[in-house]
Amino acid sequence: MSNKQHTIEGIGLAVLATLVWSGNFIVARAINQDIPPFMLAFLRWGTASIIMLPIGWAAFRQDWAAIKKALPIVTFAAFTGISLFNTFIYVAGHFSSAISLALIGTTSSPVFSFILARIFLKERIPAWRMLGLLICISGILLLLSQGSLEVLLHFRFTQGDWWILAAALSFALYNIATRKKPATISPKAYLFSTFWIGTIILLPFALLEVGMGATINWSWSLAGIVLYLGAGASVISFLCWNIAIARLGAARTAIFGNLIPVFSSIEAVLILHEKITWIHILGMTVVIVGLIIANLRATAAIPKR
Repeated sequence: MSNKQHTIEGIGLAVLATLVWSGNFIVARAINQDIPPFMLAFLRWGTASIIMLPIGWAAFRQDWAAIKKALPIVTFAAFTGISLFNTFIYVAGHFSSAISLALIGTTSSPVFSFILARIFLKERIPAWRMLGLLICISGILLLLSQGSLEVLLHFRFTQGDWWILAAALSFALYNIATRKKPATISPKAYLFSTFWIGTIILLPFALLEVGMGATINWSWSLAGIVLYLGAGASVISFLCWNIAIARLGAARTAIFGNLIPVFSSIEAVLILHEKITWIHILGMTVVIVGLIIANLRATAAIPKR
């Protein structure tokens, strides 16, 4: 496969991952009264781990020697990307609206990833890519402010906002850890390992919640949401995202996280029948333009064969 094909595949997989992930922020807000955050995270990743058994067990056994050798970085990826990231989102869902979760999380995560990739991976940040990132952020800020400078100037972080910032940092650290994954570990074996390790880390905290009196209001809709989170937002999205990181790099892939609030807004119109305004359309357009600028020069720089 040529470099150009690698790039196109990476972009397509990153977009697909963000599309499936976009519903996670809505879920975090919608069911915050039905299930406690650590238990939701445990059930999500427990479901994902079980689904990964027939998919990744053979690859896990085949790559076990490489996994064992790289166990510290694999465990760190599991801790940040599995145990912490979405758990912090679910905690934040008790304090902030779904749109705030998506906007703040997706604005800050690429920034964290760029900085960490520069520090730990020594990745260069070309001027054109930085320009694309800044344009993406401006589009998110436009959505956040609803087109009003006064709203933006008086914006204040809530307790939920701090939790979502912690989630964004956790995911940025996961991106860095995944980038340092040995090439001898296949994507399937890597996901299998991180899912199971992350689920095991979550187990005592989920049990502690129950021991402290937290309850679960089971329903068919809640069961369906857990299945969506486990199969779609975990197995499918993470497989796509990790391959995208291998194709594009950690910092570049993280830029596509800005598509999440774009997709979330569209879903809100189609599913929740919320009204979309010209600000939403303009903000989405700015984000997409930023993505194009951040990736166009890299694609154009690939020599023709």
